[in-house]
Amino acid sequence: MPELAEVEYFRRRWNAGLGQRVAHVLVHPKAGVFKKTDATTLAARLTGATLDASEAAAKQMLFRATAADGAPLWLGIHLGMTGELFVAPAGHAPRKGDHLVLVQRDRALVFTDPRMFGRVLFHEGPDAPAWWTDIAPAVTSPAFSIGALTVFLARRARTPIKAVLLMQERFPGIGNWMADEILWRAAIHPRRPAGSLSPDETKTLHREIRHVATHALRIIGRANAPTMPDPPPDWLFQHRWTDGGLCPKTKAPLVREEIGGRTTCWSPARQKL
Repeated sequence: MPELAEVEYFRRRWNAGLGQRVAHVLVHPKAGVFKKTDATTLAARLTGATLDASEAAAKQMLFRATAADGAPLWLGIHLGMTGELFVAPAGHAPRKGDHLVLVQRDRALVFTDPRMFGRVLFHEGPDAPAWWTDIAPAVTSPAFSIGALTVFLARRARTPIKAVLLMQERFPGIGNWMADEILWRAAIHPRRPAGSLSPDETKTLHREIRHVATHALRIIGRANAPTMPDPPPDWLFQHRWTDGGLCPKTKAPLVREEIGGRTTCWSPARQKL
């Protein structure tokens, strides 16, 4: 599933259409991505609208627009596991998985999701919708303090730390590979109960959460490339998927097992239980 940095990367693709009018909107109105949205209303209101701005938070992105009659519009997109945004020529004919297409004079902004695990949200009005304002503060923000992290870990003291890092109410945008990267850098075993971390380990965890998020956004999220780049070779990311992969730091074998319902990779030589 796309995580914080991947969401930022795909959001930036649609920025090509900012400041431009939407000539018409193409939708698959019965597609599962619209289960919380009236696709017909969305298409009608976005037709003639101008895209004003975009931003990303957690695993979700927001596109703000102004309707032809001046009303503020809010378009939210969650990519799910297989969703993607791309820009196509204005004459793009939607394929089976292209569930939302915003056609402008010079381009088409396409949301495609073959397996329909993503979702499209829509809101009209001057105030931001709850599905946007209720997202937890970013892990790169001042609100994500060591104190806040300590309290959260204490409330989930018996839960494996890997599972805790995937809880979006405290770690918005952190997903499977980022959680593994963070724990590997912090030298914390993914099965450790969250409440077993010492104050020094909690400080290290806090530092590595911010480090991984910040650098993933810089390397992946802000890349101006036709294909999404990977982190550098000295990250766990480059080795976690390969059978027989070796830890970039210790050169010892990595292990992959399921923890908290997710495939997890770690270095036993570095992350001791």
